Amino acid sequence: MSEEYMLLQYTITHGILMSFDRYHGGCLLVEVSDVRELVSRVGLTYLMDECIENLREAFKNWKRFRIVKRTSFYYPFGVVEIMPVCSKEYCAIKIVNGHPSNPERGLLSVVATGMLIDVPTGYPLMISEATLLTAIRTAATTALATDYLSRKDSINLGIIGTGAQSEFLCLAISRVRSIDRILAYDIDRRALEKFRKNLKRMDFNVERCSSSKEVAQGSDILTTATTCRGRAVLADWIPEGVHINAIGGDAPGKTELDPAILKRAKIVVEYKEQALVEGEVQNVGEECIYAELWEVVAGLKKGRENREEVTVFDSVGFALEDLVILKMVYKLVKKLNLGREVNLIPGLADPKNLIELLL
Repeated sequence: MSEEYMLLQYTITHGILMSFDRYHGGCLLVEVSDVRELVSRVGLTYLMDECIENLREAFKNWKRFRIVKRTSFYYPFGVVEIMPVCSKEYCAIKIVNGHPSNPERGLLSVVATGMLIDVPTGYPLMISEATLLTAIRTAATTALATDYLSRKDSINLGIIGTGAQSEFLCLAISRVRSIDRILAYDIDRRALEKFRKNLKRMDFNVERCSSSKEVAQGSDILTTATTCRGRAVLADWIPEGVHINAIGGDAPGKTELDPAILKRAKIVVEYKEQALVEGEVQNVGEECIYAELWEVVAGLKKGRENREEVTVFDSVGFALEDLVILKMVYKLVKKLNLGREVNLIPGLADPKNLIELLL
C-alpha cells in the first residue's frame, strides 16, 4: 500500500470524524431576521472588521482553495449566477442575481442565497440569506483592497451611486482609513437623500455633490457603485494619486470607467479569468492588469508604491468572499444560538436503504 494511498485514507477518515459534530445537529437555516439579530448583538462594525481580517487571511492563502470562475446566465434584463468555491473543509455555493431595473418594480436589484457544505461528508451545514451578507463581504473586500492601494493619509472618500450597497462601502472603507469627508452623487435624488440620512445615523457627514465630476475631483478614494453601462467617470476628472474602487461593473458591457483611466492606472482584480469577462478590464485587455488581489495581500507584488500613481480595484465579486462570510456567520450563529435546524438529509438506520422512508 503506497504512502499516498495511506495518507488519503487517513485524511478521509480523519476528516469525517472531525466533521461529524458539524452536521450531527442538522442543517442550520439562517433567515434575514437571524442576520439582523446577529448584527444587533455583535455590532455591524465588529462584523465588518472581522470580515476584513478573515478576507485578508483567505487571500494570503489563496492557493489553498479550489478556485473556479462563476457560471453566469445572461438575459436582456439581468443575470443569474452560481458562485462555487471549496477548501479542504468547506464548500460554499451562492446563487445571486443582478437585475438593474428591479427597483422600478419595488424589488432589490441584487438578491442572494448561500449554502455552506461540509467537504469531508458532503452534508449541508447551513443555508443562509446572502443578500445582506453579500453587501457586507463586498464592502469588506473593497476595504481590503483600499488598504493596500490607497494613500495612507487619504481622508476624502467619494462615492458615485448611492444605492443599496453604498452605505456598506463607506462604513467598510472608514475601517481602514481615517475618513473625514464623504462626497456623494447619484442621478436619483431620493437615493442620495436616503444615503445622507443613513450615513448621518452612522455619524458620518455627507456633502451632496451636483455631478460625478465634482465627486471625482475632490476624492482621495473614489468608489463607483452604479448600474451604468457606459462612462460614469471620465479620465480628465481623475487627479494624480487617487485610488478608485470600481464596484458597479460586473457583467459583459456593464462598465463604469473611461478606458483611458485604466491605461494610466495600476489595476488589481480579484480573479483575472472572471474580470476579463465582467470587469472594467474587458475594455482594455489582460495586458493592463497589474495583479490579482491575493498577490498583493500575500506580498508577492507591491500595492501602492508612490503618492502620484493612480490605482484601480476592478471588482466583480468572487466566491472566496462568500465562503469567508458564510463560515464566519455559521460559527457566530451557532455560538449565539441563532437560526433553526431544518431536516434536509434522510436519517437512516441503514444508509443503503433509502427507499425505506417512502415505503
